[in-house]
This record gives sequence, structure tokens and C-alpha cells, in this order.
Amino acid sequence: MPRSDYRPDFRLDGFEPVNDAVEEAFWDHIDSDRDSMTTLASHHSPDGRQSFFVIHNGAVTWGVPGQPQLVALRLERDIAAKAYRFEHAELPLPAMAQSWLIKRGCPAEAIVMPPGMGTKPADTATVALHQRLMGDGDHFALLHSYTDDTSPKPATTVLLRALDERVEKPFRVLLEQADLDTFTHTLREGAFETVEAAVGWMDDRSSPLPSAVPSTSRASGPAALPVAPPQVRGRAR
Repeated sequence: MPRSDYRPDFRLDGFEPVNDAVEEAFWDHIDSDRDSMTTLASHHSPDGRQSFFVIHNGAVTWGVPGQPQLVALRLERDIAAKAYRFEHAELPLPAMAQSWLIKRGCPAEAIVMPPGMGTKPADTATVALHQRLMGDGDHFALLHSYTDDTSPKPATTVLLRALDERVEKPFRVLLEQADLDTFTHTLREGAFETVEAAVGWMDDRSSPLPSAVPSTSRASGPAALPVAPPQVRGRAR
């Protein structure tokens, strides 16, 4: 169970959900697992109207195998009415959660995970890919992910598809591997022409990921690999 000082502080004392649907959705998707959640990064707007969280939900490991364990959460408060609403997404990688929040108004520099929170990048390639994933969240769609936390070297695989049909290799696989002995992780990407080839690699993983060469999907020049715009669950109004 997470330390109590790492559990999310949603700053909702004195606030009520805007309606019954929001109340039910917030309980179902967020508050029911609160005791198993760890805040990895958070930001609160100076005016108190918005809060952004990257959360690890430890309860997921006891559910359906492979499900995403991270939650990106945006809270919106009506200060005058003392009411709140929210939106969230369940995502497999921290960079994807950060990207989702950045696209919804969170300053990029404010949602960086502090030192000691999670494993450290093992190399510069990991740092560079993480930064690209954080910085651009509207070019790829999330098709599938699998988080394996049952071994001393947990791994997460993610399958993306380019939204731009002009991309030569539209299917991308991301592979994050952690080493709990050194408390570090690597993040790599590969590009595939077909979804069958991408899924085949994910099932087998006996060969290196094929190089993901930047595509010329935009007229302005080569584009860096972006993160998938994740499927939003629990949006309540």
C-alpha cells in the first residue's frame, strides 16, 4: 500500500460533484482505488480551478492481466459554486499520461516526475524518446498495450497507429523495460508497415525492434514520433 503522503490529494474538501453522474463516475474510476494510488506527479493551477495528476494505481495489478496501471487525471473546479468535474485516461506509460495532461492545459515543466519517483532512465536514448512522447500527443492512436509486472524486470509494450495515412510505417511499438536491481528503465520504439508485423513482434520479441526512421508526414519536414492520443474514459459532465 502506498505511503499516506504519496496518496493523491485531490483538494476537493468543501466541493461537491456537479451532478450525480460525476459523483458516480469519480467513485468508479478514481476514488474507489484511492488507497492503492500513488501520486507520481501533480500540478495545481494558481487560481485553484484546475489540478493535474499522474497517478500509479496499484490495484490494477490484481485485476485483468496487462491492463494500464497509470491514470492521467484532470480536475476542474467551479470556485463560486464549490463544484467539480473531471476527465481521466488510463494509460500504460508515464510519458503518455504527461502528454495527455499537457494537451489539456498543464504546463509541461510542471508535470515532470520528481527525483526518486519511479525508476530512472538508463540512457540518453530513453530520455530523448520520453521527451518526444511528452511533447506531441496528436499524431498517433493507441491500439493496444500490455503491462507485465510479474518479473524482476517488468516490461510494458504499446502499439500505436499513425493518424496520417501518408506515414510509410504507420504502426509503432514502444517497449519500456525496467531493471529493479539498478532501479532504471529503457524506452525504445520500432516502426512497422502492417499491424500484423507489429503484433507479431510483440508476441515473439526474439529480434531487435526495427528502426523507427522519422517520417515525412508533414510538408514542413520530418516529424518526431509522437504519443498516442489516448482513449478517454470516465469523462463526466
